[in-house]
Amino acid sequence: MTTDPPVDVLLSDGTTVQLRPIHPDDAPGIVAMHSRFSERTRYLRYFSPYPRIPDRDLHRFVYVDHHDREAFVVLAGDRIVAVGRYERLGPRSPDAEVAFVVEDAYQGRGIGSVLLEHLAEAARRTGITSFVAEVLPANGAMLRVFSDFGYQVQRQFADGVVHLSFPIAPTEQTLQVQRGREQRTEARSIARLLAPRGVAVYGASASGQGVGAAVLGHLRDFGFAGAVVPVHPHAATVAGLPAYPSAADAGQPVDLAVVAVAPEAVPAVVADAAAAGAHGLVVISAGFAEAGAAGAAAQRALVRQAHAAGMRVVGPNCLGIANTDPAVRLNATLAPVLPPAGRVGFFSQSGAFGVALLAEADRRGLGLSSFVSAGNRADVSGNDLLQYWQDDPATDVIMLYLETFGNPRKFARLTRRIGRAKPVVALASPARPAALPGGPDEVAVSALFAQSGVIRVDTVAELFDVGVLLAKQPLPTGRRVGVVGNSSALTVLAATACAAHGLDVAVGYPRDVGPRAGATELALALTGTAADERVDSLVAVFAPPLPGQLVDTAADFAAALAGVLDAGKPVVATFLAGGVPADVPAYSGVEEAVRALARVTTYADWLRRPPGTPPELPDVDTAAAEAAIRVDGPGQANRLLAAYGVEVADSVPVRSAEEAVAVAGRLGFPVALKAAAAGLRHRLDLGAVRLDLADPAAVRRAYDEMAAVFGADALVQAMVPPGVACVVELVEDPTFGPVVGFGLGGVATELLGDRAWRAVPLTDRDARELVDEPRAAPLLRGYRGAEPVDREALADLLLRVGRLADDQPRVRALTLNPVLVRADGISVLHAGVRIGAAAARPDTGPRRL
Repeated sequence: MTTDPPVDVLLSDGTTVQLRPIHPDDAPGIVAMHSRFSERTRYLRYFSPYPRIPDRDLHRFVYVDHHDREAFVVLAGDRIVAVGRYERLGPRSPDAEVAFVVEDAYQGRGIGSVLLEHLAEAARRTGITSFVAEVLPANGAMLRVFSDFGYQVQRQFADGVVHLSFPIAPTEQTLQVQRGREQRTEARSIARLLAPRGVAVYGASASGQGVGAAVLGHLRDFGFAGAVVPVHPHAATVAGLPAYPSAADAGQPVDLAVVAVAPEAVPAVVADAAAAGAHGLVVISAGFAEAGAAGAAAQRALVRQAHAAGMRVVGPNCLGIANTDPAVRLNATLAPVLPPAGRVGFFSQSGAFGVALLAEADRRGLGLSSFVSAGNRADVSGNDLLQYWQDDPATDVIMLYLETFGNPRKFARLTRRIGRAKPVVALASPARPAALPGGPDEVAVSALFAQSGVIRVDTVAELFDVGVLLAKQPLPTGRRVGVVGNSSALTVLAATACAAHGLDVAVGYPRDVGPRAGATELALALTGTAADERVDSLVAVFAPPLPGQLVDTAADFAAALAGVLDAGKPVVATFLAGGVPADVPAYSGVEEAVRALARVTTYADWLRRPPGTPPELPDVDTAAAEAAIRVDGPGQANRLLAAYGVEVADSVPVRSAEEAVAVAGRLGFPVALKAAAAGLRHRLDLGAVRLDLADPAAVRRAYDEMAAVFGADALVQAMVPPGVACVVELVEDPTFGPVVGFGLGGVATELLGDRAWRAVPLTDRDARELVDEPRAAPLLRGYRGAEPVDREALADLLLRVGRLADDQPRVRALTLNPVLVRADGISVLHAGVRIGAAAARPDTGPRRL
């Protein structure tokens, strides 16, 4: 049987270890681990002193069939520090006994729970449904591993042993426990990077030239609170600091290593940093995956070497990391100046672009809590930073510059949760690969981000436009905007921009105080608007008065804004002359101000709506679905959908008029006759569909006419009640993974791309929003006197397609077209499916890096 590949996993203290299936060559490592056990550990595991492992037991330990008997070892470097195993209780039994042991130095770091996750996953694949275990009552740590996992554990005490049994099928509770542990371990690993006690810098030249010297200088000049250790093979001092040939020679704690050496020298640096006890690496050096295949191989080796030593890697080819906390003051970046300390966490995938981003943040007065540039993102990613910033008390707003998505499903899952507490603003690179034909366009991509609570922006300028507004102002409680200014041209422009961005200009606005108004008049208008119950947010615009218009030329018009800041409503300003208070976001143009306000208002709307939950769906048979996937041929899509409770009307293929008549007789008149080609089955406008054929003569006549135009292949289908034609699609999007699309049928809506999209898994709220979002959706709600249709039935259909997509990674595309929806339900007339190799689902299964 094929064994699982090795994986790297995080422990509760943020360090990394490797987990892999055991193999016979591990025998010496198992014996060595056993020799390091304390007497208590041996007794608790084996119920006896068990001073050494007999050869017979050792052979059984390391020789497993990876099916009925499985074992995983955990390695720190090349040393085995833990082993876990299960053994099936008899041939084809659904039960297996599970046990694991961790050497003393690694106990209490979460290894037991990680082993249990991987053992349960492996056991489920072989048909095992329950684990049993025997634990001594004194082994409280082991008992907690089982009880804290979320399984429904049954306990019995007999003969001085606690007998445990529990089903290992994943549940919502076990998933929550697993993801809670994932968040804590990933956050801890990042916290260790951003708050090191000491930093070793490799590659800083004694001459003061080069990248390494620059980072060293920035660390020193920013006032890092810990030790700065230049590592140099020969120099006694570098940049006025004592230098050492090895980081360990400094005699000080070194938690972080900054690497700015040639790529070929990096392995030696990693080994030196590991020997000094470093927790992480910031690899600024280039020449890795961005340089070609050889560089990619070197990058993989770098990560493997670092993980084996328990370290995480930022980069390579990155700008660095920074933490503005006064107790840390870490500037391990190539940026000579950091923005002021603030409440915004900033992640940039790009290294080269990072300096410009930091400079723009400084120019805008946007204070940062911490900053990470991931470069090639070989290990640490934006998802890791999201996990860290979720509970970071110093961070209120999260900003991301992303070029690619390594794990889009995890990104969506994290932002759905984190966005409820902290806004996430993302600039996704425009170099987004095209999805499968019919997949989401750029408008739909924004909706997919919004589904996860992410404020998606299109430019760097807009990233900061939105960021400063979130950092400085409260969220709006509604979409009503009060526009106030001293220029009719600017106020009308602002009102027009509000309408274009879906904001409502409040009743009585825009309010123009006129070009001759002084600062006092403007202040009164602004404070009155801030107090107006019809206004949720305020746009202030100011044009400089012409020479000679105002007597009091020294009037402080910017001070007029000060009186509105206590009203608890967001304010954006475009003042074409003078400054504004520091707490008011200022924009060079009216359109930029309104656009940022609209982005934030949409996010506030998302927060006010209930999050939704993935509902339980009856009539779902995943085993039948997997069987349908394994059998190609006609009817595969129908069988697959039937396993998820979706009935597709029978379509019988025919190749002659006689066949068509015979099939129609079996199905019962009236029938529909359709051209068999997938692109024609719904084209009534082309004559490729004939309806209500009431007798054999009508069928024969329709077939002859269609065959002359579209060929001999046709489909006969029993008539169903009429309804509004809709289309449901499933595609594998390169950014979001599997996404479900919905739209109304017809050439016009297809031409306009009128589809709504949501990423899997779907919640009940997602499904309802899908139904209501297309521009043609009013046709479903009784447009112009028509009877409203059963939109709940459509939502249920979408939930089932979403569940199918979530369960079956081999389903690469699925189309239901047309779906007829009526007041009393729906009919799915045709379905097509494309099966391929299982799509990567990195956000499923047990924890791994």
